[in-house]
Amino acid sequence: MYPEIDPFAIVREKLDQAVEVLREKSLDLWITFVRETTQVKDPSLDLILGFNLTWQSALMISRTGERIAIVGRYDADNVRMIGGYSMVIGYDQSIREPLLEQIARLNPRRIGLNFSESDPAADGLTHGMFRVIASILGGTEYSARLVSAEEVIAALRGRKTPAEVDRIRAAIGAAEGILREVEALVQPGMTEREIAHFIHKTVEERGLEVAWEPDYCPVVCAGPEGSFGHRMPGDYRVERGSLLQIDLGVRREGFVSDLQRTLYFCRPGEEGPPEEVLRAWRAARAALEAGRAALKPGARGWEVDAAARQTLVEAGYPEYMHAFGHHIGRSVHDGATVLGPRWERYGNTIEGVVEVGNVFAIELGVYVPGYGYIGCEEDVLVTEHGAEYLSEPQEEIWCVRK
Repeated sequence: MYPEIDPFAIVREKLDQAVEVLREKSLDLWITFVRETTQVKDPSLDLILGFNLTWQSALMISRTGERIAIVGRYDADNVRMIGGYSMVIGYDQSIREPLLEQIARLNPRRIGLNFSESDPAADGLTHGMFRVIASILGGTEYSARLVSAEEVIAALRGRKTPAEVDRIRAAIGAAEGILREVEALVQPGMTEREIAHFIHKTVEERGLEVAWEPDYCPVVCAGPEGSFGHRMPGDYRVERGSLLQIDLGVRREGFVSDLQRTLYFCRPGEEGPPEEVLRAWRAARAALEAGRAALKPGARGWEVDAAARQTLVEAGYPEYMHAFGHHIGRSVHDGATVLGPRWERYGNTIEGVVEVGNVFAIELGVYVPGYGYIGCEEDVLVTEHGAEYLSEPQEEIWCVRK
């Protein structure tokens, strides 16, 4: 006999948490308004429901503690099975009447909807659906009470519950095991594609999924010639006297990991990497640790990035052209606060405040001419005392001496 697993336990936890966040943020009502979510899925749906819906649907959470789901008739029983909604209303012809009735009954002063100019995880309301709800509320006093729910969504996504952290930890462990298998397998002459194929095969055999698009998960960068970043594995081969960088995340039970590991292929007679590679590695690791030290409750995202970035630049290396860190959870870029520089492309996400329960992937790297790319990336949990590793940090370059 296998133990019975409650698939909606985490959803109920997040629904309870959402009420607390609404009260904290002084938002009276939060509405996730969707339709045909197999076509366009609001990222918040995984937090407060866990499956897809068909007709126009309104998932309403009030600061009073009420959770009301107005859904198509044929979705209603599924929503009731969650056990987290105090009222489930099924409809046939139009959502207009029950939606207006419940909003009028609750009489909220501020109604949060899922739109944001900076956070994609809080921007799930399509323009078309915004027009629909605006039309439904048109002519009522509530049409002037619509605001962005991005603060609520960011807090709800970012504050991981113990059950969520446990699942992330399991996904990290799975990725670490696969990366160690790669370390044992790789040898000079293998192509990036061959290494990626082995990883895909291993992930599938273990009943897992990769954490982002399979075309470039994993990212595999061999030697000094290939470009690094979000790119597909190619025909570059790993050679003695060069670096191999692997960026891998796996999905397990709905949650993901995101790690990088760096390997060096020793030449005959070499016991380890040459000094210029080691010097770059030490600088990258020191910058990663400086960022981790700054990653404390109350810090702003840009402040954490600045600590890491300044440390790397002062060591004589170019700054990295990306953010130092991002939330992980249900996705590898899980929305909310970004640990990044004050660049326009990050909007106001870098002004977010780090909180207890946040789980971040922290990352940076250094290109070493003639050898390749050094990538440092680990997954950490923010506690009251700072950021603790969830992954087993790579403290030394893995050396291959085959």
